[in-house]
Amino acid sequence: MSHHRKKEITIGRKNLTLEQFLAVARYNAPVKLSTDKTFRENIRRSEAMLKKAVHDEVPVYGVSTSYGKSCGIRLTRDQVVNHRGSSPIRFHGCGTGDPIGIEETRAAMLCRLVCLSRGYSGITFGLLEQLAAFLNCGITPVVPAEGSVGASGDLTPMSYVAAALSGEREVFYGGQRMAAAKALKRAGLKPYAFAPKEGIAMLNGTSVMTGIAVLAVERASRILEANIAATALTVHALKGKALHFHPAVGEAKPHPGQVYVAERLTRLLQVEGSSADLESHNRENLQDPYSLRCAPQIAGVLYDALAWIRQWVETEANSANDNPIFDPETGRPLMNGNFYGGHLAFAMDALKTAVASVADMSDRQVALLVDPLINRDLPGDLVRVTGPFSVFHHGFKAMSLSTSALAAEALKLTMPAGSFSRSTESHNQDKVSMGTIAARDAERVCTLTERTLAIHLLAAVQGCEIRGDVERRKNLREIIERIRALSEPLIEDREMDRDIERLARAMAEEDSWRIPA
Repeated sequence: MSHHRKKEITIGRKNLTLEQFLAVARYNAPVKLSTDKTFRENIRRSEAMLKKAVHDEVPVYGVSTSYGKSCGIRLTRDQVVNHRGSSPIRFHGCGTGDPIGIEETRAAMLCRLVCLSRGYSGITFGLLEQLAAFLNCGITPVVPAEGSVGASGDLTPMSYVAAALSGEREVFYGGQRMAAAKALKRAGLKPYAFAPKEGIAMLNGTSVMTGIAVLAVERASRILEANIAATALTVHALKGKALHFHPAVGEAKPHPGQVYVAERLTRLLQVEGSSADLESHNRENLQDPYSLRCAPQIAGVLYDALAWIRQWVETEANSANDNPIFDPETGRPLMNGNFYGGHLAFAMDALKTAVASVADMSDRQVALLVDPLINRDLPGDLVRVTGPFSVFHHGFKAMSLSTSALAAEALKLTMPAGSFSRSTESHNQDKVSMGTIAARDAERVCTLTERTLAIHLLAAVQGCEIRGDVERRKNLREIIERIRALSEPLIEDREMDRDIERLARAMAEEDSWRIPA
């Protein structure tokens, strides 16, 4: 693990990068609250604005009113001060499904910490301290994945984070799932008592969808690099043409992603000496099939999409996506729609589409590699056993079936979640984002694509080893060595599920997965 990933992350007035969110979420980098006077004064000032609004009996949604469609119900000043209203944390405890991942939950918690640190939310410093303590102690709330429409934010999933801060519901701690109260006691923390606005401030925002998106963006970047590597290996295995990636092609159509992918492929396919005998010269092979020839135009879309998706996710992660917030100039409570996940929904729907297209491209390349009618004299299904017993071995036959299944499932999930808005909560939430569903879809598509690519890489390496002459392309040799460190060559048929999962996991998580050149 790199040292910088364990470096302390300061929460203050400056925006965090996605790398910093990832450092906390995945690598457990510690967080600390800035001692900057202006930062701390901004928190105290918005807290004072809330108290003044309550004292002056100015309606503040979720503080001196009830919630959602019931906001017409007013609480007395005494009820607000003594906190005798119903809690949104309690009645939103209706999530369903398996928990979201620990890394995604930690990213969501950090997103909420940053949101509430912006100085708009009317919360106390104690809430920020409790969130920071949970992250630093490694206490992760158990958050059911299902139940958010992503418009009044992630109300139901975030209620599980908020409840855990006060010692309720369940958490993951020390490698175990346990009652939150038990974990707090072990960690030496006290259950948090929420001030009047802090319950709704924890819930009303986009933190869960953004936390999931942070991890999805990083995984998609690695997927792109793995796809480029697999494509380069496939070009070599099929005696394809590096000329398809000539710089003049990108100059003629200068999308940055197309240019980037073509440059990477060109470098990976660099040859020591002449490449003439490494390419097919059959008349019908003048051009390679689209999944090879158009790789820059296909995978380049993901590269270019990530540029703006990353920006949108980073903006959302550093925003005050709370309702209500307070005007820093006047102290006026502003009931607003910053909890709406429209940008995240669109970004994640786009991300999953671009990633699934890469999965489809990988599946098509696997099909080229295993089919003896089109794989340019490689053995059918890349079987490496020769002689009379070769008929009893099937090589990549079943694995090519798996890539078809994985790619098809990824493509099926590209239906945009944001298009399925529906009116809910007595038509108060009458147009919702479905951003959390889009983010969860993107996460699932990344998982499916990593597994598709794992098989693709294994098949491409097998094809290269059968074809030979890889020693003349040193960058491909390095890729093959790294893959072979995780999976031995497939000679006689054997179970490959663990090999696939090892490679997919390395692709998703490990620093060791770095493509050369």
